[in-house]
Amino acid sequence: AVLADTHAPLRWRSCPPEVARNLEGVDLILHAGDVCRAWVLDELRGFAPVRAVLGNNDTRDVADWGAPETLTLDLDGLRVGMVHDAGPASGRARRMRGRFPRSDLVVFGHSHVPLDLAGGEGPRLLNPGSPTARRRQPRGTMALLRVEAGALVQARIVPVT
Repeated sequence: AVLADTHAPLRWRSCPPEVARNLEGVDLILHAGDVCRAWVLDELRGFAPVRAVLGNNDTRDVADWGAPETLTLDLDGLRVGMVHDAGPASGRARRMRGRFPRSDLVVFGHSHVPLDLAGGEGPRLLNPGSPTARRRQPRGTMALLRVEAGALVQARIVPVT
């Protein structure tokens, strides 16, 4: 499961029921920053192991929890890069290829706008949106990934509000 921009405690006071329903049975939770308070990561750990990066609104306790600025992961052979702010849409794919040259998938947050950009050269780009602070989006969202034998078999943006 992939989350970003939960913005606790203003927007996330506890795990929303539809988010919790989608977290049941996942193997890993990625959080692409703006958790804002580390207790959210502890709450998410009740569902599955959590890996997170720092967002621009995260407090010191999120860094102390272990969230770095950027992260690279190997998910069963799928190479994943993670960062909170991927910058403006213009030139994003080029910048992310430069920042995560060996990644198959780059997960990011910040904009609150869900995006799944596949195709072309370089990594697939995925922003799960925000489950709680949808801004101008019609629904709050998160993402679900299915990885098998080093391949991203499925990526879905899932509405949760």
